[in-house]
Amino acid sequence: MKIVVLDGYTLNPGDLSWTELEKLGECTCYDRTPPENIVERISDAAIAFTNKTPLTRDILQQCPALRYVGVLATGYNVVDVAAAKEQGIIVTNIPTYGTSAVAQYVFALLLEICHHVGAHYEAVQAGEWAQRGDFSFWNYPLIELKDKTMGIIGFGRIGQVTAQIANAFGMKVLAYDNYRKKELETDVLRYAELDEIYACADVISLHCPLFDSTRGMINKASLAKMKPGVIIINTSRGPLIVEEDLAEALANGQVFAAALDVVATEPIEADSPLLSAPNCIITPHIAWAPKESRERLLGIAVDNLSAFLAGSPVNVVNS
Repeated sequence: MKIVVLDGYTLNPGDLSWTELEKLGECTCYDRTPPENIVERISDAAIAFTNKTPLTRDILQQCPALRYVGVLATGYNVVDVAAAKEQGIIVTNIPTYGTSAVAQYVFALLLEICHHVGAHYEAVQAGEWAQRGDFSFWNYPLIELKDKTMGIIGFGRIGQVTAQIANAFGMKVLAYDNYRKKELETDVLRYAELDEIYACADVISLHCPLFDSTRGMINKASLAKMKPGVIIINTSRGPLIVEEDLAEALANGQVFAAALDVVATEPIEADSPLLSAPNCIITPHIAWAPKESRERLLGIAVDNLSAFLAGSPVNVVNS
């Protein structure tokens, strides 16, 4: 049985092992696959794994041997799941591997906005502290999180862990989700509608999947409803935000700062308006990527394929 990994480099740049996957079949792992090479690489494969390499209806129709697609991520919009279902192809994802890592990264971004640790370190190394006559100085506003309100849009596993960390910092949490578990509410965490979150939150963190209903949800209209000086964090999906509108809101001060680990087109385009927007931190989609998290991802991918081969597939997204 032929197994092909189309774009394994970001998952495993060399510090993990494909051994367990190789035990399941004749396995070929490519670091990257250009669009023009997708079909030739999987046309005779029964199993394909993809992270961000698109598997469209047209591509799937040219791969008659394909019976299983494993998405090496939680989001699976890279695969035309309806077309796969029509062809009898099972598609699975990895739903829980990076919960702690992403929630942790939300606060790495937020604390950078609050304290600018990197910039102050560089100022000390440049001699600025030694040249001053004061025992203390700061080049940016410093922000305390206690008693601030965090709005969390999308309250699944990652959103819930993010809320726990926010509460540990002394923050109150307003959460929005279509599916509400009232038992999660406490005196410092409750569900709210989007308009209340926009009006009251000092920090808004996005944790919702990319659907037609959520695409562009952070736009000129929703930004206008937000509390002046809000901080926006996105570690979920870039297209949740209309980037031109966010850049404008940063420029006019409606948004104090934004921290984005994802953008609409990845890698980011050189003419993105966010690159020149003030107070905008952009990192290269790495919230998910600690080694521990990637080890879990690879292990779940192997388990998913093993379950499929045993006739009892799990984490199926197109059943």
